[in-house]
Amino acid sequence: MRTELKSIALSLLAAGLLSACATPPGKGNYDSGKVYKITILHSNDHHGRFWPNSDGEYGLAAQKTVVDKVRAEVKAEGGYMLLLSGGDINTGVPESDLQNAEPDFRGMDRIGYDAMAVGNHEFDKPVPVLMQQRKWINFPMLSANIYQDGKRMFDPYAMFNLGGVKVAVMGLTTDDTAKMVNPAQIKGIEFKSPIAEAAKLVPELRQQADIVIAATHMGHYADGNHGVNAPGDVEMARAVKGLDLIVGGHSQNPVCMKAENVRDDAYVPGAPCAPDRQNGAWIVQAHEWGKYVGRADFEFRNGKLKLAKYQLIPVNLKKTVKTADGKTEKVPYTELIPEDNKLRSFLKAYQDKGQAELGVKVGELSAKLEGDRSVVRGQPTNLGVFVGEAMMARTQADFAVINSGGIRDSLPAGVVSYKDVLKVFPFGSTLAYVDMSGAEALDYLKAAARMTPGAGAFAQFAGVKLRIVGGELQQAEVGGKAIAPAKRYRVAINSFMASGGDGYPKMMEHPGYVNTGFVDAEVLKDYVAKHSPIRAERYAPAGAVARE
Repeated sequence: MRTELKSIALSLLAAGLLSACATPPGKGNYDSGKVYKITILHSNDHHGRFWPNSDGEYGLAAQKTVVDKVRAEVKAEGGYMLLLSGGDINTGVPESDLQNAEPDFRGMDRIGYDAMAVGNHEFDKPVPVLMQQRKWINFPMLSANIYQDGKRMFDPYAMFNLGGVKVAVMGLTTDDTAKMVNPAQIKGIEFKSPIAEAAKLVPELRQQADIVIAATHMGHYADGNHGVNAPGDVEMARAVKGLDLIVGGHSQNPVCMKAENVRDDAYVPGAPCAPDRQNGAWIVQAHEWGKYVGRADFEFRNGKLKLAKYQLIPVNLKKTVKTADGKTEKVPYTELIPEDNKLRSFLKAYQDKGQAELGVKVGELSAKLEGDRSVVRGQPTNLGVFVGEAMMARTQADFAVINSGGIRDSLPAGVVSYKDVLKVFPFGSTLAYVDMSGAEALDYLKAAARMTPGAGAFAQFAGVKLRIVGGELQQAEVGGKAIAPAKRYRVAINSFMASGGDGYPKMMEHPGYVNTGFVDAEVLKDYVAKHSPIRAERYAPAGAVARE
């Protein structure tokens, strides 16, 4: 345990950040004077991680052990518990993606989730798949701000009676969803402002419930600095009075505060964690992938809610340490959690089925091609170049532009499997190209250059040499020559971008637009196979895109 974090958490306690929060009485039938112990467990941004990784970290079977243990503790103390998810169950691991996240939803159902927010990635596949996923679970998907043909597509909230204390759980989804998923798959669906919807709904819920919780998929941006992203939990809490707790997701970070409005982005598993608080509302988020189960222990008495304790419980997270012989090994941050045998057996059938389809060797790499989220969304990488060249080769394009949010993982050194390829491209977008004039090509590159580092829209390029100053394109070359306005050029992009995804210019109506129908993962797989063994150094960005 890091001493400075412990003292920070204690100082927050001393400052009254864990003090009672007065809430107007609702219509519950609780006993006057009685202290009700209410525990909220939470996770978010699961992204297909139903099975533990190669180091034995996370996975739903171990998560069930954690939840069952807490549930038993709470029951023994006469308390009550809810288990909530901040959404994004879909997309990220091939074994899950190929099976439409069935193991994940069915696994969550067996763990006993009470409700989940609808995440933007719930729309990665066609709506009929989402409707099937709803049938696999016995807990509600919640979102108050998603409308289909003018009517709410999901229940806006769920009501729970915890021994006479009424708890309302409202769901909200980022309004960035419309630009983050394939527009063709959300026709007739509108993502209204979650803050505006909450402002209308929260006063109603306060009349019905003693405690109001928002399960959201909006993101936590410290001090409300959301940049190019839609406003998140902090902004909502400041704008909407009356929320007791916000169980969040989307930004995929542990919300542990060093001080008021200052998040600890170097949080270490097992250290104390003080949640954010804005306008009377606690804000929590448990990083991603089931790495943690968040636990908030509350005490409710006579209409007042007090946070007694908060922690992030690591689910078999490990760190790399050096051994006496100079080698390295993985050791757990905290005590290892055994997997629930019954749930592991249930999930293994899905894992085996997925593995059988994914273990096929595609090719070989001399070194890693970098696609990690923290890198690819902020700077040019060799994987960005590699992917771009694969797209150019298939379409005979002059250059390629790729939104970095569409690249979800790296390609490892050594043997590359089909599974590795699908981890890079899990969304099933198709390859497209546009034949355009040089003037149009410059306009498109200018739009791509403006995409902010850190966002999924941030562009990776191939086949161009660019100089970008303050987000504005100053120079552009294709094939070693300045772009000629009257010359014709072909740009390779994906169907998501062509539809206006991530805020890129819509290209589908352009007379030079062609959707090849080739799935991006298949294009990448074929390129890897054709060029193996691949020398990774050939794809180094080498200053082709200079940002000043």
